Amino acid sequence: MSSEIDSAPLLSRAAELIELARAAGADKADAVVVRSRARSVSVRLGKVEGVDASESDDFSLRVFVGDKVASVSATPGADLRAIAERAVAMARVSPEDPYACLADEADLSRDYPDLDLFDPTEVSAEELTEAALTTEAAALDVSGVSNSAGASASAGMGGLVLVTSHGFSGSYAGSRFGRSVSVIAGEGTGMERDYDFDSRLYYADLDGAAEIGRRAGERVVKRLNPRQVATAKNVTVVFDPRVARGFVGHLAGAINGASVARKTSFLRDMMGKQVLASGLSLTDDPLIRRGSASRPFDGEGVTGRRLAMVEDGILKHWFLSTSTARQLGLKTNGRGVRGGNLVNPASTNLLLDPGSRTPQELIASVGTGLYVTELIGQGVNMVTGEYSRGATGFWIENGELAFPVAEVTIASNLKDMLLKVTPADDIDYSFSIAAPTLAIEGMTLAGL
Repeated sequence: MSSEIDSAPLLSRAAELIELARAAGADKADAVVVRSRARSVSVRLGKVEGVDASESDDFSLRVFVGDKVASVSATPGADLRAIAERAVAMARVSPEDPYACLADEADLSRDYPDLDLFDPTEVSAEELTEAALTTEAAALDVSGVSNSAGASASAGMGGLVLVTSHGFSGSYAGSRFGRSVSVIAGEGTGMERDYDFDSRLYYADLDGAAEIGRRAGERVVKRLNPRQVATAKNVTVVFDPRVARGFVGHLAGAINGASVARKTSFLRDMMGKQVLASGLSLTDDPLIRRGSASRPFDGEGVTGRRLAMVEDGILKHWFLSTSTARQLGLKTNGRGVRGGNLVNPASTNLLLDPGSRTPQELIASVGTGLYVTELIGQGVNMVTGEYSRGATGFWIENGELAFPVAEVTIASNLKDMLLKVTPADDIDYSFSIAAPTLAIEGMTLAGL
């Protein structure tokens, strides 16, 4: 990963591509370069299994001829004139799309912020190897761990260069470092697997390799000798933060303007209505300094601002790009992500408000219920909200985690679940979706 990120040559070539597209007959155009640099090392049982490195700058040109649109991808060394002419020829024979467009000129960023997303620290393959081996060794040192599914360490960066025909030109880059390990405890049919990881923008912020390994080992040993529990209704289910982040991700998907426009969201008719328990808010902020999903501008050149997507339980906003906003008769809020012809909306740094109780206090208040550490299967219907997932975790008895549980299914409807959420206070801001431990009342548990 280079310590010097010079985007000037890419900005120049992207601008040249725009001019060539206009000369070929395009009414409007934008050019994107997605930058990627990555290096990783994977190990298993003390031996290196793979050392991977990749580097790319992938160009994409999108052109508009009237209401017709097409895009072409290419590598930096490609013939720019040929790319531009090909894109325009494709657009001329494409069907009309009344919603496809560039962002309005008035919405474009003119002075976007520096969010301190890039760490120039160079991490060698030898350092990555040492980190991966240390992570795995620490996990294997935990009593009861019987095998390893492997460990890895990685370093890389990604970035975006964007130029449009109506005046936007900008770029940014962000770094990413990671460590992970997956281990096994037990033997034969009694084996259990678990993992731990950390991923950060800045190398110095990473959790220690030995700490990650120890946590993975301790997690998997706790899962040994699971039991089944009886089928029951009106069970309070507590979601571990790992699971809670996925649950909040379902809410993010349901308030995505693209899903609303397609009528594939179970919340499509809920704008201005209560979708979360009273007192809870869901905020999205792309401008957090060193935020995991921060960006100074979106895939259209629009700088988003912090939004309370849900405020005191009431739905206030959809995630919107320009084309999606047009379909809904609204205005973009700077959440566009570029992909081929399309710019679809997505969340950035999404935060569900934490509560005032610790996880232990929340579990104690439950009395009897299920603490879920992992979900299995894809049993979520985003059109209706029906929710049914296989689950593993721990049974809560007398307000404490009593024994591991496996082979159960939890079910409800996401609309009902969202209204019955009680959060703990253990928020981790290092993830793009930040969610604490969550207790959800009134679920059905299918077991014995």
